Amino acid sequence: MSRDLVLHDWVVAAIAMAAGVAAGLLLRALMRWLGKHASRTAWSGDDVIVDALRTVVPWAAIIGGSAAAASALPLTTRVTGLVNDSLIALLILIATVAAARGVAGLVQSLAQSRTGVAGSATIFVNITRVVVLTMGVLVALETMGVSIAPLLTALGVGGLAVALALQDTLANLFAGVHILASKTVQPGDYIRLSSGEEGYVVDINWRNTVVRNLSNNLVIIPNGRLARTNMTNFTQPEQKLSILVQVGVGYDSDLEHVERVTLDVVDSVMADVSGGVADHEAAVRFHTFADSRINFTVILGVGEFSDQYRIKHEFIKRLHERYRAEGISIPAPTRTVSVQPWGAVLPHQRDASASVLTGNGLE
Repeated sequence: MSRDLVLHDWVVAAIAMAAGVAAGLLLRALMRWLGKHASRTAWSGDDVIVDALRTVVPWAAIIGGSAAAASALPLTTRVTGLVNDSLIALLILIATVAAARGVAGLVQSLAQSRTGVAGSATIFVNITRVVVLTMGVLVALETMGVSIAPLLTALGVGGLAVALALQDTLANLFAGVHILASKTVQPGDYIRLSSGEEGYVVDINWRNTVVRNLSNNLVIIPNGRLARTNMTNFTQPEQKLSILVQVGVGYDSDLEHVERVTLDVVDSVMADVSGGVADHEAAVRFHTFADSRINFTVILGVGEFSDQYRIKHEFIKRLHERYRAEGISIPAPTRTVSVQPWGAVLPHQRDASASVLTGNGLE
């Protein structure tokens, strides 16, 4: 301390602190006003940015007021430097937390805009948040005069032990990064594994892939297993797909008439039922002479995988009603069984027995 504290010093310091706090409150109100306007826009990125600034801007004003108050006091050079370094480190930590929240929010917003669903890929969000926080802490330590070189060396050596202890976790982490980077699976896709699990991908985090099946239950699949198994993605390369419905008519039916009536029903379903593809080119393909009927396949288009059940339901109802109105029969499979009395001999069996006896000279 270069001189003794006087009342004037305390007054100036108090005014500086009060000014900083007042500025922080005003800036907080301004950020709240900006947040209301940002929420009205279509882009969600401005909401994330304003939310991050809402944390750092008021605190920056308060820390600025504290620095001004400290400079007004007759402190020694060493104490002044320590106070300034501490305030700068605190500001860096606050800015780091806000930046981590903002960058993670932007990454999540970008992922949602790419997939067009409310799901998320939190693996990228978490990695981004950890990287930003780590860098901010290292910068704050360097500002405080703490050498980070030995810390980095210790982290490098300890990282080997951690990697050996967390082999499965790291394998799932890098498998999830590979899945998202290769774009084979994205949140919102409908997938089916060779083991039978299927559903919509809700999230891909640092360890697991969360899948919601049609019964609204969650299936948790490790990322490593998902990367190794055979999988069908019903959303890529496009969400629309074709489904096949098997139908059969009697042998006495006019196949041209059957095809024309079936195509009319397909067109009506595609135009009227939610989930149908209006511009789908309907198709009927006869393929089998079965025991009691002629079988054929009807090809319908659906907007996404789960729409097929509604489309099939409505198509079968309308087709059955239309066939009844048109007099087209859909015969049930039949089989004729002949039952003979025990011990009875058919005429051709009797003739064969007589021939055998004659040939042996027993007649």
